[in-house]
Amino acid sequence: MHDLETRELRYFVAVAEELHFGRAAVRLGIAQPPLSRAISQLERRLGVQLFERDRRGVELTEAGTVLLREAGAALDAVAAAARRTRRAGDPKRPLVLVTKAGAAHDLLQQLLDAFASEPDVAPIEILLCEVGEQARMLRDGQADVALMHRPFDDLAGFDTEDLRVEGQVAILPAVHPLAARDQLTLADVVDVPGLPIARWPRLDGSYPDGPGPEARTQSQLAQLVALGRALLVIPASSRAWQWPDHVAVPVVDAPDVTTVIAWPPSTHSPTVAALVRSASAALQTPSRVSTR
Repeated sequence: MHDLETRELRYFVAVAEELHFGRAAVRLGIAQPPLSRAISQLERRLGVQLFERDRRGVELTEAGTVLLREAGAALDAVAAAARRTRRAGDPKRPLVLVTKAGAAHDLLQQLLDAFASEPDVAPIEILLCEVGEQARMLRDGQADVALMHRPFDDLAGFDTEDLRVEGQVAILPAVHPLAARDQLTLADVVDVPGLPIARWPRLDGSYPDGPGPEARTQSQLAQLVALGRALLVIPASSRAWQWPDHVAVPVVDAPDVTTVIAWPPSTHSPTVAALVRSASAALQTPSRVSTR
């Protein structure tokens, strides 16, 4: 069997996501007959049926569901390869570091200062993102390196270097009685009447069950806490974005969080290697970062 072409995969993904050949053709900017022929040819080459077609519409078969998952990953990898190739061919391009907005601000500044002291270093562009977006940006080639947090972020498939370990704090409305405490335990915050823990998305994008409001951005979280609608437990260094309406209280038995610098294993950039060395030398420490 011949190798699959990216054009075939793009056609298939469009039909699989639209579940309608006409809409998929419009999305692709082609006529419907050649799209239908291309999908039929793909099914013959693979020897499987990818779609169930009847008067009610189009549905994916089990084989089609598998191909949709694999095709998405393959197209993302091709796009990432193109981005990295273009970036590698530009000697004046900056190194792109992605990090969650508001997280580990002091660590990021230390890292930038340490790297700036190295001879003949490339400029660094900082790309700020929302919760959990670093992995996607590394995989699709938008960023070269990332600051991420274990165990919260998706580190699968990346090379990493640990930079520091820290505790967690509860971010509470300043007027709540718990805000006056010197420290808290997880038992103190998991079931506070009228103040549930805000729910962050899991790595797959779904939300855990619970009474707390769903939130995806830090601005949403900040306002929910300020309004007295939720609390949250986060790494101590992430509280840099907290509002005057918030109070941070250490949660003494919350799991430790490790900040890491991460990069794709396929990277062979001397600039990335230099940044990782600088970060490790300047920031690695066996001591625990204070939650106060």
